[in-house]
Amino acid sequence: MDVKVSWNGPSGMSFRAQTGSGHMVAMDGAPEGGGHNLAPRPMEMVLIGTGGCAAYDVVLILKRGREDVRGCDVTLQAERAEVDPKVFTKINFHFVVTGRNLKPAAVERAVQLSHDKYCSASAMLAKTAEITHSIEIVEG
Repeated sequence: MDVKVSWNGPSGMSFRAQTGSGHMVAMDGAPEGGGHNLAPRPMEMVLIGTGGCAAYDVVLILKRGREDVRGCDVTLQAERAEVDPKVFTKINFHFVVTGRNLKPAAVERAVQLSHDKYCSASAMLAKTAEITHSIEIVEG
């Protein structure tokens, strides 16, 4: 897997990234750090990727289990260390899974399997952060 991150120049702290799969992503810093607040912060991108990884796993596991999953949202709330490096110290994943006649045990199992076995992003973050999760099932 390859990515290239390039600084956009001396007028701020914005960066563009090109992924090996050919996609572009913008990042920017907070104004107090010299940025212009025009794109997500790099550490927000870490959370975005982790949430995407976990949600992907949950949906795939439920589909493979023949559950009638119709939607999956995950909200991550994170705390960071006070001093550099300001690593994540706590992350809570709140999953809202929508479907028809979803079995709570199947949803819990999917979330647990993602955390314990499949999500490489959360496995890395678990080295510094206490990771918790909660689940909400919506009929629909």
